[in-house]
Amino acid sequence: MTEGTTSAAAEGADNLSRLEQEGEIAADYLEGLLDIADLDGDIDMDVEADRAAVSIISDSGGRDLQKLVGRDGEVLEALQELTRLAVHRETGDRSRLMLDVAGYRAQKRAELSELGAKAAAEVRSTGEPVKLKPMSPFERKVVHDAVKSAGLRSESEGEEPQRFVVVLPA
Repeated sequence: MTEGTTSAAAEGADNLSRLEQEGEIAADYLEGLLDIADLDGDIDMDVEADRAAVSIISDSGGRDLQKLVGRDGEVLEALQELTRLAVHRETGDRSRLMLDVAGYRAQKRAELSELGAKAAAEVRSTGEPVKLKPMSPFERKVVHDAVKSAGLRSESEGEEPQRFVVVLPA
């Protein structure tokens, strides 16, 4: 191995270790919240796409956990920000941690990927740009990724909270 390869491998290991530490801090914080709220749930930690990913799952179908998702994922978004702040307080570094509760975000990701693919197919057949409804940053990112994988390009337009994706011809 060359010196550059060795240092790149060490840097990757350091990054993975840092992300695992973020996940552990987040898990501790979330377990405390679950105890306070008297909700049952298990914490699952992973690292996905250079982000710590933490999920709260339930064996009982997650009906109680739906309270942590809220309408259109609003409570989940707020809980994710609070968790990121807890990680920041402990590490001093900004966190890009992703939180999922009861599979809500995973299901939403699948729906949005399909939406992006359909919009790309429509643009491909008509040659005209397609504007989608306003979305959260997470939702826009998923759609952008789906459009890119379909071989087209997309842009975000507008101001929060009315920011939306426009799928463009190639």
